[in-house]
Amino acid sequence: MAQPAISAPFKRTGRVTRCLSTNAASRLGFIGHTVDELRVDHEGIVDNRYRGFTRKACSRVPYVKRGTPIRNDRQVSLVSEEDLAEIAARLEIPKVDPAWLGANVVIGGIANFSFLPRGTRLLFDGGAIVTVTDQNAPCRLAGAAIAAAVQDRPELKLQFPAVAIGLRGLVAAVEHPGTIAPGAAMVARIPAQWLYTVRGI
Repeated sequence: MAQPAISAPFKRTGRVTRCLSTNAASRLGFIGHTVDELRVDHEGIVDNRYRGFTRKACSRVPYVKRGTPIRNDRQVSLVSEEDLAEIAARLEIPKVDPAWLGANVVIGGIANFSFLPRGTRLLFDGGAIVTVTDQNAPCRLAGAAIAAAVQDRPELKLQFPAVAIGLRGLVAAVEHPGTIAPGAAMVARIPAQWLYTVRGI
């Protein structure tokens, strides 16, 4: 049986332009605030809302009963300047603030950032390494935050999930402790890739 075509691993470089965190006790829900630095360890971002080795199953994992503890593969949320600019253009608004999306790290300089595949390792100057676990799907919760921030555009709540597909960024799990700070260089190590298909069935 013929094997799928395999693309070789490669690297891309970018830079951190902003860091944000959401304290677990924040009244703002998942909306973040800018910080000078993120400290990460194997539980995730220190003092962050989504810190922990486990999380409760939600609608993103419909094959597990909601509320069941599962491994936390969403410790860090990352977005790119380029993708946010494209979302803003599609929504016809001046900007999309990553704080409205609950993002933790904003990256600049990597094209199609939201399409970095699962298993990509992101290595930061401060020693932190995170592994991409999934593309982050846009939701109405983030759309509602955008609509609340932009005057006289209530329709953004529903428009955002539609236009932000493939642009909402990535979620990742911490592989190695360290720090992430604005201005730091980042190297994305993209693994070998293949498209799994089964033919002749």
